[in-house]
Amino acid sequence: MDISTDKIVEECIRAISEKVRNLKSLNIVVAGKTGVGKSTLINSVFRENLAETGIGKPVTTHMRRIEKKDFPLKVYDTRGFELGREVQKEVKNEIMDTIRAGLATKDINQAIHCIWYCINTASNRVEPEEIQWLKDFSEENRVTQVPVIIVLTQSFSKKKAAQLKNILLDENLDVVQVVPVLAIDYEIDDEYIVKAYGLDKLISVMTEALPDELIDTLQNVQKASLEEKKRRAQKAVATAVAASFGEGFAPVPFTDAAMLVPTQITMIASITAIFGVNVSKSVIMAFITSALGTSGATIAGRTLASNLLKLVPGAGTILGGSISGATAGLITTTLGEAYIQLMTAVYKGEINVNQMNSKEIRKKFKEMFAERFKVEKDK
Repeated sequence: MDISTDKIVEECIRAISEKVRNLKSLNIVVAGKTGVGKSTLINSVFRENLAETGIGKPVTTHMRRIEKKDFPLKVYDTRGFELGREVQKEVKNEIMDTIRAGLATKDINQAIHCIWYCINTASNRVEPEEIQWLKDFSEENRVTQVPVIIVLTQSFSKKKAAQLKNILLDENLDVVQVVPVLAIDYEIDDEYIVKAYGLDKLISVMTEALPDELIDTLQNVQKASLEEKKRRAQKAVATAVAASFGEGFAPVPFTDAAMLVPTQITMIASITAIFGVNVSKSVIMAFITSALGTSGATIAGRTLASNLLKLVPGAGTILGGSISGATAGLITTTLGEAYIQLMTAVYKGEINVNQMNSKEIRKKFKEMFAERFKVEKDK
């Protein structure tokens, strides 16, 4: 089987676009009093500044929907919660009506998947009416079972946040978790800054609470936890290895090695979607050609396998014109882990995507592949 690197790159770009386009919409309700820092929280968790895109579309008297074109996230922001018992009741009813309406469509893209109830830690107390509201809401939510996470915002003092968390836990509320966060760094004076924390924990809790079909979306839209992105991406690698060679890891003929490419393309598309990085053809071309050692040429399965194995002498044993299933699995794993490294570097700003075709970057990629091969081989 022959295949060109240009064709591989084109298929990668197509697969990435399709994967991103088919992500399910994640829909979150954010509730709490005015001034608890909901907008700051939203903009600190997600990679698009949704709370700055306007006032959002009103969907009820006390709720607006915030969304952005081609971004698979909708945030339903409640307002005016502190305006009295009657308003609090209306907010609860509006949230429940929105939940029930979404469920009635039987479309996961329309359903409400999670609720953040925000309490300001800096206020040093939880109002009794808020506790009662959460209990009343839980009673109505008993059938619909939308997970509720209490987010303790503006947690400048971890000690006070821990105390407040314990108070809430003692109430035995029907919530997934109570998560203290400080969404952005807080400057106390010129000599001391309280560093932001807790957002990665919030993403971890959501990862546990949401159905699996929404986790790729969560990782795509969030920017708060690189570790959760990497963990999900590694699952995509494991899936690709299993899909390529099955449980028995049967030998793969040299001539058929290029047949592994479609699975690896799917893997690269999944990892890209998880990281939420916009990649161009030059990024993918630099990545692929660094592994294959050729650009724009048509390559056979034998060439593909040989070039990959040359990265680390002795990485696989060649017998009878074939590579072992274990070695083929090693190739897929190495490609996936190296691509995760690349996405991590791009995400952190360590690699400039506009310089992907430079000799320095290609050299770095080649070293990256070699290092990953060694790591995976020695496991």
